[in-house]
Amino acid sequence: MRNFTCVKDIQNACGSLDAAVKEALAIKADRFAYSHLGKNKTLMMVFFNSSLRTRLSTQKAALNLGMNVIVLDINQGAWKLETERGVIMDGDRPEHILEAIPVMGSYCDVIGVRSFARFESKDDDYNEVILNQFIKYSGRPVFSMEAATGHPLQSFADLITIEEHKTVARPKVVLTWAPHPKALPQAVPNSFAEWMQAADYDFVITHPEGYELAPEFAGNARVEYDQMKAFEGADFVYAKNWAAYSGDNYGKILCTDRSWTVSERQMAVTNNAHFMHCLPVRRNMIVTDDVIESPRSLVIPEAANREISATVVLKKILENL
Repeated sequence: MRNFTCVKDIQNACGSLDAAVKEALAIKADRFAYSHLGKNKTLMMVFFNSSLRTRLSTQKAALNLGMNVIVLDINQGAWKLETERGVIMDGDRPEHILEAIPVMGSYCDVIGVRSFARFESKDDDYNEVILNQFIKYSGRPVFSMEAATGHPLQSFADLITIEEHKTVARPKVVLTWAPHPKALPQAVPNSFAEWMQAADYDFVITHPEGYELAPEFAGNARVEYDQMKAFEGADFVYAKNWAAYSGDNYGKILCTDRSWTVSERQMAVTNNAHFMHCLPVRRNMIVTDDVIESPRSLVIPEAANREISATVVLKKILENL
C-alpha cells in the first residue's frame, strides 16, 4: 500500500475488509510482532489542526513498529504556510507549501497529514487540495490522519470495535446527527458511512432535512429523517455532528434542535444498543451523561482501537517500502 485515504486502500492491501479486521485483531494480540519493519525508518506527522487521539495513537503505532517519529505542528513552531499558487506572498505566510512539502519528505520515509475542511471552498475541500499536494510533491507514502472529507483511521477503528462487540453477523448500525454549537466538517460521518457500507452492515443515517451527506459517501445507505424510527432495533448508535453539505448552505448550521441529543429516550427503542462517538464529545449536546457513561458506551474501547488501526495501516505501508 502506497497511500491510505479511504476504505478501498486497505481492502486492496489486505485482500478484503474481513482480512483487514483479522489482521487488526492479530496485531492487537501482539502489538510488537512487527517491530522490525520500522527499524531505521522515520514517520513524520504533520498537523494543520489540533489532535489528541490521532496524535497519541499514531505515534504509539509507529513506535510499536520500531519507527522513529517526528511531529510537526504547523501552527506552533513552524512558519505559516501559503497554500495557494499565484499568490503574492507579502502577508504573514513566509513559506509556500510547495517548497515545505518536499523538504519534509527529505527528512522521513512516511508522512501522515491532518488537515480539516476550511469551509471556504467546497471544491477545495472535496478535492482534498492539502492532502493531495502531499501525495504529489513529498515523494513519500502519505496517509490521512483526518482530511477535509474523510477520517479513515477513525472509521477503521470504529469497524474493529463493532466487530469485537457485535452479536449478530449483520448488525443494525445507525449514524445519527446531533446538535453542536460550531459548524463541524463532514469528514467523520463521510468515512463512517463509507466503511459501514463496505462492511455490508444494516446501515441507516438519520439527520434533519438539509444535512444530507455527499452522494459519493452516503452511497446507498438508507436515510431516515425521523430519529426515533431510525433507532428502532439498532445494535450500534454512532452520534456525530456535521455542518450542511449541499449548495449554498455548505459549512452552515441549519438546525440546533436539542431533541436530537442522544439520550435514554432514544436508546430505549434500540436493541440495547452500544453507543459510539469518535471523541472529543460535547456532553449534553451530542449525548447525555447517562448514555455516554453507561456500560453500553464504547467510546473508550473505540479510542483505544485507534492505535490498532494506525498500526495496521503503517504496517502495510512499511511492507511496500
